[in-house]
Amino acid sequence: MKSPLAKVLHAVRGKPMVQYVVEAAVAVSGDAVVVVVGHQAEEVRRVVSRVAPVRFALQEEPLGTGHAVRCALPVVPAACESLLVLCGDVPLIAPGTLSALAEDHRRAERDVTVLAVDLEQPAGYGRLIFDAAGGLRAIVEEADADSVQRAVRTVNSGIYCLRKPFLETALPRLSRNNAQGEYYLTEVVRIGVEGGFRVGVFRGGDPEEVLGINSPADLERIERLLALRGAPGVRRPA
Repeated sequence: MKSPLAKVLHAVRGKPMVQYVVEAAVAVSGDAVVVVVGHQAEEVRRVVSRVAPVRFALQEEPLGTGHAVRCALPVVPAACESLLVLCGDVPLIAPGTLSALAEDHRRAERDVTVLAVDLEQPAGYGRLIFDAAGGLRAIVEEADADSVQRAVRTVNSGIYCLRKPFLETALPRLSRNNAQGEYYLTEVVRIGVEGGFRVGVFRGGDPEEVLGINSPADLERIERLLALRGAPGVRRPA
């Protein structure tokens, strides 16, 4: 973002982008929301606490998405059977989409459900790899993808529904043997497939909902899309 400010604190039409995401999460999960904080943790806590009384987990080192979820797991309420996992830089995500993902995950009795979308320009996203029967086999991050995999247009949104008992088994098995040297949460798909767990995909109908923000240009695009969807800082009901 070319700024010393933590990315999730950048304003999108007058609100920190993380606020949109937390509002969507709270609309679906009530008070059972955990926010993982790292860079500028205290300021993120202050901003998020204005939205709802959520729980916080500290990720002291930025070691990847899998590591972030591992930091969050001890703070998750004991009664939670499955977790919705989403990133703090997707302000267009709608509560209705998250609810539909969670319901599809529950009805299919899966251990892992990935929210996937099809993009005309998939650059920057992890690609979903399917077998000949259409079953999800793996998610390959772009930095690790070969030319054939990069041609795939079905991408990982970075949003998942995951059964907690499965996560407790899978997270310790993540490795940093990849181009980024991080613990990828995407690896839980491979671990699930190899372990005989139920792994599947829920396809989102609106690719714009999962657009992330990684640059000033991305932020401007999201602001334009939000303007089309409602007043500044306000989303249309899902």
